[in-house]
Amino acid sequence: MADRLTRFFREEALTYAYILLYIALSSGQIFFNKWVLSSKQINFPYPLGLTLLHMVFSSVLCFLLTKVLKIMKIEEGMTTEIYATSVIPIGAMFAMTLWLGNTAYLYISVAFAQMLKAIMPVAVFILGVAAGLEVMSCRMLLIMSIISFGVLVASYGEINVSWIGVVYQMGGVVGEALRLIFMEILVKRKGLKLNPISVMYYISPCSALCLFIPWIFLEKPKMDAEGTWTFQPLILTLNSLCTFALNLSVFLVISHTSALTIRVAGVVKDWVVVLLSALLFADTKLTVINLFGYAIAIAGVAAYNNHKLKKETSRVNSDESQVVQPVPMTTSSTSEKANT
Repeated sequence: MADRLTRFFREEALTYAYILLYIALSSGQIFFNKWVLSSKQINFPYPLGLTLLHMVFSSVLCFLLTKVLKIMKIEEGMTTEIYATSVIPIGAMFAMTLWLGNTAYLYISVAFAQMLKAIMPVAVFILGVAAGLEVMSCRMLLIMSIISFGVLVASYGEINVSWIGVVYQMGGVVGEALRLIFMEILVKRKGLKLNPISVMYYISPCSALCLFIPWIFLEKPKMDAEGTWTFQPLILTLNSLCTFALNLSVFLVISHTSALTIRVAGVVKDWVVVLLSALLFADTKLTVINLFGYAIAIAGVAAYNNHKLKKETSRVNSDESQVVQPVPMTTSSTSEKANT
C-alpha cells in the first residue's frame, strides 16, 4: 500500500512538473522571441529569418535524434499522397503562423498579442464548420460570441493600438486555425496518428522551405544592405534550442496527460505572459478594460474547452460500445447455428 501511494504521488508530481515545464518554456519562448526581435543589443529585427532558423534547427535536430542517434522513434504510415495533400499544407500554415505571429511583436506588445490569440477557437470553429468537421449549434454560437466580445473589449482598452500589428497577429491566428483543421483532417479522414516528434520531423523541413523562399526576397536584401550578418550566433542558437525544447515539453505533457491538459495549461500560460509582460517590457501598458475583456474571452475559451472535452468523452464511449456490444451477439448467433 505504501509503495502504491509513493508511486502515485511520484507520477502526479512528475506530471505537474511537466506541465510547469511547458508553461515556463512556452512563456519564456515568447519573451525570448520578443527580446531577440526588439532588442537593440541583439539587432535582429527579422521575424522571417528567426522563424526560418527555428525550422532549420528543428529539422536538423529531429533528423539527428531519430535517424542518427535513434533516441526517438518516427511513427509509420506516411505516404507520398498523404505528405503532398496534408503535410505540405500543414507545413505551409505552420510557417505562416510563426512568421506572422513573430512579426506582430515588432508592432504590438506581448500582452496584447496574447489577448488577440484568444480569438483562436472562433477561427478554428468557423473553418471547422466550413470544412464539415464542426456542426453549428446555439451553444457554440453563444460561446463564440462571448470570446469575440471579450477580445473586442480587450482591444478597445488597448492604449497603443498598431493596426499593422493587429493584422499580422490575426493573420497568424488564421494560419494556426487552418493548421489545426488540416491536422484534424489528417487524423480523422486519413487515420494517421503522429506524436509531436514525428510531426516536427515531417513538417519542419517543409515549413523551412516555405519560409526560405519569401526570406530570399523580403529579408535577405535588407540584411545584405544593412550588414547585419554579424549577428550573435550563441543567442540565436539558444533561442532555437528553446523552441525545440518547447515542442518536446508538449510531447511530454500529452504523453502523461491529454491534449485537453495542454489547452488548459495554455490558458494559464497566457495569463502568466500577459501579467509578466507588463513587468518586463516598457511597451506593455495594461488597463482595467484590457484585463476585463481578456477575462471574458478566457471564460469563453474555458467553456469551449469544456464543450470539446464532453464531446470527445461521448465519442470515445460511443466507439467503445460499438466495439464491445456486437461481439456477444455474433458469438450467440454462431452457437445457435451450431446447435441447429
